[in-house]
Order: sequence, then C-alpha cells, then structure tokens
Amino acid sequence: MKRLLPAAAFCLSASAALAQTAPCGGNFSAFMQQVAAEARARGLPQDAINAVVSAARQNPRVLRFDRAQGVFRQTFLEFSQRSISSSRLRIGAQKREQYASVFARAQREYGVPPEVILAFWALETDYGAVQGDFNTVSALATLAHDCRRPDLFRPELFAAIALTARGDIDPATTTGAWAGEIGMVQMLPQDILSKGVDGDGDGHVRLKTSAPDAIMTAARLVADLGWRAGEPWLVEVTVPENFPWAESGLDKKKTVREWARLGVEARGQMPGRRLKASVFAPQGRRGPVFMALPNYAVYQEWNHSFVYQTTVAYMATRIGGAQRYVQTTPEPGLSDDQMIKLQRILQRRGYDVGGADGVLGAKTRAAVQAEQVRFGLPADGWPTPALLARY
Repeated sequence: MKRLLPAAAFCLSASAALAQTAPCGGNFSAFMQQVAAEARARGLPQDAINAVVSAARQNPRVLRFDRAQGVFRQTFLEFSQRSISSSRLRIGAQKREQYASVFARAQREYGVPPEVILAFWALETDYGAVQGDFNTVSALATLAHDCRRPDLFRPELFAAIALTARGDIDPATTTGAWAGEIGMVQMLPQDILSKGVDGDGDGHVRLKTSAPDAIMTAARLVADLGWRAGEPWLVEVTVPENFPWAESGLDKKKTVREWARLGVEARGQMPGRRLKASVFAPQGRRGPVFMALPNYAVYQEWNHSFVYQTTVAYMATRIGGAQRYVQTTPEPGLSDDQMIKLQRILQRRGYDVGGADGVLGAKTRAAVQAEQVRFGLPADGWPTPALLARY
C-alpha cells in the first residue's frame, strides 16, 4: 500500500521544515546526518534519531525493485487468477472466524465489513505470512536519498523515527516491503503514526505481529479514505450485445437505475438503484464486466494500480460469498513492445497516456477508448492487435 498522510505528531512549521530539508543524492552518510539535523529541528527524540540513523544502510536492491514493478504489466485475469486461490479463500474464512470479535468491533466502529479487510490482508501479505525482508528504515532512507521521488519518502523517515520513539518499531530489526511498508496490511510509517489503532490493548500499534492491531488499523484507514458503511463496492454484471461501450469506464457514471435501463444485470443482488456507478471491462467486452460503486474509490486510493485495485475489490466480494466471475475468452491483448508502440502512436495523436511505459493505465485506456470510437469499434478501452493494425 502506498498512501501518504500527514503525521499527527512531531510536526514542524512548513517554513522551518523547508529550511532544514536534506537534499537528495550525494554521500549517503552525509545525507543521513542532514536527516538527523532536520529530525532534531522537528522535535524528535535524539535517542530515536540515533537508532534510525545507525540502522539505515543504502540498499541497491530497493532501487532495482522500484524500477521494475512487473505486477503492473499483468492483465486482470492473470493477476486475479494467481492471487485468488482456493487456499486463500479458505484461510480467509478461518481468519474471519478466529478474529470474529475484532472484525465485529471494526465494523461497528468504522463501518468496514470483514471481507474488505481480509482481502487486503490476503493480497498484501498472504495473511501476514509474507511481509517482506527489507530493513524498513534502510528502504525508506534509500528511497529518500534517491532523487527519483525524495519528497515522497523523506517524510516517512521522520514518521519511522516517531514510531521508534513510541516503541512500535525497532530500526535494527523491523523489516517489510521494499518501499517501506510495514506489517500484515503493509502500511507506511506516516499512516501507522496517524491512523494506527491499538487493537489488542497492549499500548502499542504493532502491525507486524498483532492481527487485532492490523485489522483495526486497516478498518480505520479504509473508513478515513471515504468508505460508505452498508454499501457495496463491486458487482459482476452482464450486458447485452448492443451495450454502448463508449459509455463504459471508471471515469463515466450513471445511476444503477440508468444502467439497468441499458440492459445491465447483476450476477447476484443488484445494488440500490439510486447509487452512482461505473460499468467497466478490465480485459475488454469479451472478458468479465463489473459495476463499480462509490466505495470502489477507496480501492483506487489504497493502490493506484488498476489491476491490483480491481483484483482486491473482487476478492473481497468472493470472500463475502460472490460467485466466481464468468469464464470467458477475452480478445488477445498487446505485448509490452506492442503496448509501447501504441502508446507512442497515441502520444503523436495528442493524447496524454502518462508515458510510453507499456503499462495499461487509466490514461492509456481513455485514449484507446477515444480511438475505438473514432474507428467505429466497440469502445471498451481494451487495446488489441486489431486496433494497433489500424495505424
């Protein structure tokens, strides 16, 4: 998870923080000493600063992972079929029963149902089994020092120092994901600092070892991201052959009643007719089709990868008892090289696709859909070799 929220404690005025900001790049030890000076200016305890600075090491492996995020190139069917196994669904049911009282409290206090938290827990760390082996402060320091996205990760170092001062992490031994996320639901230090909940009552928020802490903290964060209690988030639907695909996509919304008039039917219970919703096909009109409701926006905030957010939202419905999506045969997609070629063509035609990186993101989908409309093709936003051959 890569959400960045302002820490609730140990803050410094904007002007003072700006004056103390450590520049990226250069000698790593000197950079960490500049971080230490800024941390002192922020009022962080010296012993916690010393512990973090002493533990931080530059890790080239972190940078390799940062530049090679292959999951974003998988299709929805590839990623979902790899991620949602019968074993994970079975373990999810067991965890739901094991921590029933904690899930009940989370739903009572934050309005977030168990299956939503369980799906994040499953996909982030396989229910805590795979939390990452990167030293957390080293990962954060490496990314803050790197000049690619320093402003994103420098604040996380100060949050890590604050968590150290609270006794919630140990800089020398706490490990997690390559991007600095910690614990069973993989949260960054700023999120833990500002949203952490002590679910087991021991006076600490320890997301690596305490399932109650992880469940309650995840529920609070999901609620703060705008979760609407009692409402669905994703429903698989079927559409008629004459469905107006140009009106599909996560950026286009109608009421459920309006979609129903166009022949959209739910596989299961149809959501409330007045809710606003989008209809989208992750892998084109020959693949599964879903209706995204307002709560889907929380998944978009949790992780910006279209494939990830759709998969975790869908998995939550499966844990909640939904059927497996309809077995279909989508039209073939593009290889990485073909996708890059298409994105360059779209750029030359004036579209902003967010860069020719081979990743089918929201901007590329929107451009593909516009070109499908221009060519008189079913405008489902799914790029195919047949579309590429038009150029």
